[in-house]
Amino acid sequence: MMLKAIEWINGRLRILDQSKLPHEQVMIDLDSYQEVVLAIEEMKVRGAPAIGVAAAYGIALAAQNIETANKDEFLAQLSQIMQAFAASRPTAVNLFRAINRMQEAITGNSVPEIRKALVDKAELIHQEELEATSRLSKLGAELIKDGYTVLTHCNAGQLATAGYGTALGVIKAAKEQGKKLSVLATETRPLLQGARLTVWELKQENITVTLITDSMAGYFMHRNQVDCVIVGADRIAANGDVANKIGTYTMAVLANENKIPFYVAAPTSTIDISISSGDEIPIEERNPEEVTHIQGVPIAPDGIKVANPAFDVTPHNYVAAIITERGIMREPYVEGMKKITGKL
Repeated sequence: MMLKAIEWINGRLRILDQSKLPHEQVMIDLDSYQEVVLAIEEMKVRGAPAIGVAAAYGIALAAQNIETANKDEFLAQLSQIMQAFAASRPTAVNLFRAINRMQEAITGNSVPEIRKALVDKAELIHQEELEATSRLSKLGAELIKDGYTVLTHCNAGQLATAGYGTALGVIKAAKEQGKKLSVLATETRPLLQGARLTVWELKQENITVTLITDSMAGYFMHRNQVDCVIVGADRIAANGDVANKIGTYTMAVLANENKIPFYVAAPTSTIDISISSGDEIPIEERNPEEVTHIQGVPIAPDGIKVANPAFDVTPHNYVAAIITERGIMREPYVEGMKKITGKL
């Protein structure tokens, strides 16, 4: 089943509202860039590749709605709109890469020409993510053996990528190769992306999945009930350090302690070679109510102090392999990055 979490239809952006899943499948038509920015901030659309695609379409949408034929005025307004997208979420590098590519796509001598160029570029970015996630999933599936139990954290499927998926894409591709496998999915506090989204996606694919709390991962690893861990990524530094959903670092340390391979699946659009290590990755701090409430229901005393970092960084030495559409990298990652990206 191919979910369409993001669609460009007749000059409008349509998204599947992930905040409503799994109980409701609600499609939302976004008619302005402000609505797209808000959808990203409120995680109605989420996942690093999907955020990048949504931002690209949001910029294209904004370009259609700017009411001026003067090129200089048009570009000035468009620049402010791009800044609004850049401020929406700080950690996922796909967002900033998409913004930069849309900026580079501003070509033509007239406003109509620029508008068309931006729509074309947004559609290209979307298509590239579709192709990249499909290819990396097939490559990564070779790491999954018949009979494996795979542990995954957060959600890195079609919902998060606007494509085939990354971590879940690898799992799906392994199944398509005829391998029997099962999945342990962490609930992923505080917003429960694993409980709400990952198990929902896997259920749609008829893949055997067991939901566990985040704190149960070590229990199952220690009991030899996990063969490998696969996660996605929001940004990967030049040395292979990986930023992903909060709790990923814990999973990686536990996997290392129990001699279980820890894999990261991500398209090359998630690699940020401009930073040397994970120490330079900005970590988003989100609303305290995400911790003190579950689905709007308070679970903690009023006025309690809360910390809510949305991501953590896993050092590269805990990562057994990074799976991309251009190949599978292992240590030393700096050398692998040179081959994969052609840079550094």
